[in-house]
Amino acid sequence: MSTLSDLVLAQGRSSEADVDWLHGLVGDWQLLADLAFADIVLWVPTEDDDFVAVAHARPSSAATLFYRDFVGQRIKPEWRQQVTEAYETKQIIDTSAPDWFEETPTRVRAVPVIRRINVNSAQTAELPVAVITRHSNLSEARTPSRQELTFNDCANDLFNMIATGDFPDLGAPTGPRRGAPRASDGLIRLDVDGITTFASPNALSAFNRMGFTDELEGESLAAVTTRLLTGRMTVDESLPLVVTGRAPWRTDIEARGVTVSLRAIPIRNRGERVGAIVLCRDVSEMRHQERELITKDATIREIHHRVKNNLQTVASLLRIQARRTHSEEAREALSQAMRRVAAIAVVHDTLSTGLAQIVDFDDVFDRVLLLVAEVASSHNTTVHPKSSGSFGELPSEYATPLALALTELVTNAVEHGLAGREGQVEIIAHRSKESLTVKVVDNGSGLPEGKVGSGLGTQIVRTLIQGELGGTIDWHTLMGQGTEVTIEIPLRYLNKS
Repeated sequence: MSTLSDLVLAQGRSSEADVDWLHGLVGDWQLLADLAFADIVLWVPTEDDDFVAVAHARPSSAATLFYRDFVGQRIKPEWRQQVTEAYETKQIIDTSAPDWFEETPTRVRAVPVIRRINVNSAQTAELPVAVITRHSNLSEARTPSRQELTFNDCANDLFNMIATGDFPDLGAPTGPRRGAPRASDGLIRLDVDGITTFASPNALSAFNRMGFTDELEGESLAAVTTRLLTGRMTVDESLPLVVTGRAPWRTDIEARGVTVSLRAIPIRNRGERVGAIVLCRDVSEMRHQERELITKDATIREIHHRVKNNLQTVASLLRIQARRTHSEEAREALSQAMRRVAAIAVVHDTLSTGLAQIVDFDDVFDRVLLLVAEVASSHNTTVHPKSSGSFGELPSEYATPLALALTELVTNAVEHGLAGREGQVEIIAHRSKESLTVKVVDNGSGLPEGKVGSGLGTQIVRTLIQGELGGTIDWHTLMGQGTEVTIEIPLRYLNKS
């Protein structure tokens, strides 16, 4: 399925600014359908003066009229004239008689979507960017409840604002959708002074759970929330603007262990505020889960931090022991063990600073290279490390063995290939969707072709690359002098996760 942007731009009549406006509108698509108790379809003009559907919402508050999605389809002939008239006149057009769809009487309203040029100007685009059709089912003949009438009034207000460029509001921040209040969660209608004229049962229940025991209607919502928050040390500074309906923002209010999310939608008539809709939702359980996740993340980061500290302590003890030993062979073995422990500590140190168990391996490797200077200085070697390409981000289960393996390879290049001389070690990384390829190249003495060392370092590298990472490793001597080691690690399992 093509995205909204693809569908709109493919018609050849819309600009990027039009697409951005429609994205803002479709962000509240479900709210419009629920308030209207109707299916709503968004039509954009085509180059041949027709219309194509780019969005369709079914109401969760009523039965849908259309069981098949209209997205991507051209407009039906019976609606074309009405939609064209709304587009050309920039006026809301209602059907004069019921429109029949599959033996069901419906009322169709065509609403032009007018785009405001910018947040600080009342100027609008010359032509509508699209047209909305609202399809209401007339077959359910019954007296609507007060809530249904209020919801319909709210829907009419929003559609009128769409037709004048007042909705969506350019001043509204694009916050996370998770936990956003919906019409069915709770709706409060405010007048221009912030007095509640209607509160749905769910909205009243949410405030009752926070300790408010009276009726909301006739009360100032700002005064109610002030009483609920009496004695609180910190209050969101946006709360007064939300509960008075003056700004299209969203905030949380917490009292008696209950958290209610509030979202205000100012109602405007030709740019002048005349009231507001406040949507509310009890998100106590959701916020509790979020706090648990934050606590778990903090705990994991603290564990990595402590592991890093412990590993650095071990490395320091090994360094002290290496300095005190009288055996050159033992000193070298202890120094190598110290560097291996330090390389692992670098990964844990990086993990302790992030929220996810993923590290920027380029940063990790830059820090690992600092260990090479210590190796070089102890062998009277002047080494010029050089790196190119990018490793990218890797999960910890990849980062730790790779950091340790590269430490071994670079150390070997310095200790054996460049021992007692000046030279260069180059690390080249290339990452694709399928694999990560790393080359470690030095211009030292080189290895006899076909012969690879059998020391502990080589065994460690083989175990890490082939065993833990499922990759391949190849040593060979370059033409002239030097050694090139090529590692290839498959990432196909990482991409699937």
